Amino acid sequence: MAEDCIFCQIVDGEIPARVVYEDADVLAFLDANPLAPGHTLVIPKDHHERLGDVPPESGEMMFAALHYLTPIVEDVVDADGSNVAFNNGEAAGQEVPHVHGHIIPRFDDDGGRPVHAVAGERPDLADDELDDIADSIAEGAGEE
Repeated sequence: MAEDCIFCQIVDGEIPARVVYEDADVLAFLDANPLAPGHTLVIPKDHHERLGDVPPESGEMMFAALHYLTPIVEDVVDADGSNVAFNNGEAAGQEVPHVHGHIIPRFDDDGGRPVHAVAGERPDLADDELDDIADSIAEGAGEE
């Protein structure tokens, strides 16, 4: 646990939260500044700043909780859908340096935009640039 991390303090019970789910590895609670009714955060109990820092088993447990909770959250607030997302790093809008997944209920008339809108303008990439990027990612992932 990181002493100065607000999410670690919630896990430790030092800061109150509206906890909606808890198991040995994961904690889920309502966002204190929700973007929609039912906006839920799902975190690993162990402190990890970014997705790449999360050990595979913890990541599996976090995804399992997101998978389990998303339809429940949608049903409880009668949402038409939801965005499930991570802000990974400060440049992506991550405000708390403890990895957390968002379940943001969405409604047909909420005026919100899709996840595709978060990155601003789309880059104009040529086919060879896309091929180079794909090859580099595949190489980094161990694919040949």
